[in-house]
Amino acid sequence: MSDNTFQASPIAIASALPRKSRQARVVWRNNVVTVGGNAPVRVQSMTNTDTVEAVETAIQVRQLAQAGSEMVRITVNTPEAAAAVPYIREQLDRMGEYVPLVGDFHYNGHRLLTDYPDCAQALSKYRINPGNVGKGDKKDKQFGQMIEIAAKYDKAVRIGVNWGSLDQEIMAQLMDQNSLRAQPWETRQVMYEALITSAVSSAKLAESIGLNPDNIILSCKVSGVQDLISVYRALAQRCDYALHLGLTEAGMATKGTVASTAALSVLLQEGIGDTIRVSLTPLPGEARTQEVVVASEILQSLGLRVFVPSVTACPGCGRTTSTTFQELAKQIDDYLRGQMPVWRVQYPGVEAMKVAVMGCIVNGPGESKHADIGISLPGNGEAPAAPVFIDGEKAMTLRGEGIATEFQALVESYVQRRYGSGA
Repeated sequence: MSDNTFQASPIAIASALPRKSRQARVVWRNNVVTVGGNAPVRVQSMTNTDTVEAVETAIQVRQLAQAGSEMVRITVNTPEAAAAVPYIREQLDRMGEYVPLVGDFHYNGHRLLTDYPDCAQALSKYRINPGNVGKGDKKDKQFGQMIEIAAKYDKAVRIGVNWGSLDQEIMAQLMDQNSLRAQPWETRQVMYEALITSAVSSAKLAESIGLNPDNIILSCKVSGVQDLISVYRALAQRCDYALHLGLTEAGMATKGTVASTAALSVLLQEGIGDTIRVSLTPLPGEARTQEVVVASEILQSLGLRVFVPSVTACPGCGRTTSTTFQELAKQIDDYLRGQMPVWRVQYPGVEAMKVAVMGCIVNGPGESKHADIGISLPGNGEAPAAPVFIDGEKAMTLRGEGIATEFQALVESYVQRRYGSGA
């Protein structure tokens, strides 16, 4: 370069913009999950069990909570499901799991919450979709019944609009208005407006009925990445309610993960969004908790939260002669995630730990020095030795067939020493 001088001002460090929403509280016993304002962006998930199967549902709720979900939504669609909710709550409480439960209501929620008051009280939050609480004169009446019960028990409410079940009366009205414009909007833009109008007008109606505005959370779910970004940018400008983000029907595996990450990351970086859910369709045999892992990784990658120690690992190349480092990286990552339900309590701060598992000497020692604890495994043509770095200094060299087991033991020892009560 011809000019070696530094610029007059440093390059700005990227960070998400601050959020400007109200703060809701989702509560069960002493567990208060704040949503919005200066609270952390929260992770939410949903069971896929039949809610009537109370024990099975409670077990899955606990699994999701231990994976990092701070609220868990369950389907409440029948009288039998509503009757099961208090038993699910009781099972969780017996296990010492006080994660708030969110009831997902459609079509008949007004009757279920009225006829099953124990269900209404066992839930910490209600999810109501304005597009399917009734039609015509019944719509506002049935919506109002649910809001009155939420206000009575001081429950949070998510008013969740979905473009797959959009209020057709609002959509028809806006389409009629659009036809009178000199330059009509595109149909998609009218749909955006219908989503936002439905959400905000329903929130204002809920306030007029008596619901605390701080207890209102809004969402406008769509399945397209650019559509979600467009809708939430506009929604955030028109209200200060806490916002729940999620790409509805995101899909399976890679597609669902990538699409959700792309949409949510843009909005979160702009300071939009207070809770998130990654709606993945599980692969056959895949744990439901995978959607919690992805949501947590999105927030951790953006620097908004830390949930589990991060594992840095190289992708492998012609210099790496075996899959040993890949296997070790997965083994360590699985081990750390498996330990977190206990470690969160025993070792405060451990979630911020950084571990490096590298495959050769090119970047291995450097990455290991940047990590709290790291190992550089031998690559092609290198001596059969694996140097271990702890707190930036070379601590030892491992050799032989037991490198993986020895390194895992070193990680566990490091956690106890650095984050234990005597640290």
